[in-house]
Amino acid sequence: MDAEKLKLTASELGSLWGEYVNGTSVDVVNRYMYSIIEDEAIKRVFNDALKTFEKQKRQIIAFIENEGFPVPIGFNESDLFLGKQRLFSDAFCLNYLHIMTLHGLLGHTTAFSISVRKDLRDFYDSCDNDAKKMYHQTIELLLDKGLFQRDPLYYAYEHPQFISSYDFKDGFLGKGRTLAATEIISISINLKKSILAKTLSIAFSQVAESNEVKKFLSQSEKTADGQIKALAKILQGDNLPVPKSLETEVTISTDSPFSDKLLMYHMGFLFQAAQTYHGAGLATAMRTDLVTTYEATILQNLMVTKNWFKVMVKNKWLEQPPLAPNRIEIAKQK
Repeated sequence: MDAEKLKLTASELGSLWGEYVNGTSVDVVNRYMYSIIEDEAIKRVFNDALKTFEKQKRQIIAFIENEGFPVPIGFNESDLFLGKQRLFSDAFCLNYLHIMTLHGLLGHTTAFSISVRKDLRDFYDSCDNDAKKMYHQTIELLLDKGLFQRDPLYYAYEHPQFISSYDFKDGFLGKGRTLAATEIISISINLKKSILAKTLSIAFSQVAESNEVKKFLSQSEKTADGQIKALAKILQGDNLPVPKSLETEVTISTDSPFSDKLLMYHMGFLFQAAQTYHGAGLATAMRTDLVTTYEATILQNLMVTKNWFKVMVKNKWLEQPPLAPNRIEIAKQK
């Protein structure tokens, strides 16, 4: 059987649907940032990002339409107001693109792992290669401009060692041990993502039109700030450096370049995507204080997304993904 004649599975369709909606939301932000960036090197990287997504968007549309499903509305020109007062610095724009590229890498890898059809596997393979190329570009440019914050450095010891005490898990009691290198991975990436979420919450709350949206963004800023402080305290307890904040990279503009719908969706996406990284941190944590911090963070994010869902549904801003057939309702129609 020709693999490309196989119908898309629900998982394959769901991955394409999510790629389209999430991708168009980020694309709108990227287009705004491209319009305000002054640094030519950063502008070139954003131009590459815009061209790459336009290519991917056409392919996603073809996959969905060939299955007879409607293409999601997602986000488009109606959510973007160009010519508005500058909201972000060039440095923040580059940091934003780097972090969103990390999200793309994870999303493409996950989508690839559930794809069966060869044409879909080839598509996500190319998306992964595109994301890797963008990752290299953003890292090199951040390093070149002195904007990239490297993780803490550890010093070599002579021989491998084994855990010799149950106190290894109880660092918060004062009788445990310092952070393991394996724990730094998630602490670092979660801190950087929370810093981005907090900064966007601040920027978006300045320009949002609806008081309801402003209130949600204020709550999301406080949640992200609390999570930053919790992880920073753990690093500082071992005299390790904490990534610097990005709030000063937001101007004092109150002139919104985006629709409230996009502001809300983008923040919801960040908090939902963060759950994957917090879950990974919880899975690798071997210190009780880290475990409790990640557990609290996951519960806090659930509350944020619960409030987000209410606002999105109330304003009819949340598109419904394809659903399984309701056999009971179908039977009633006969």
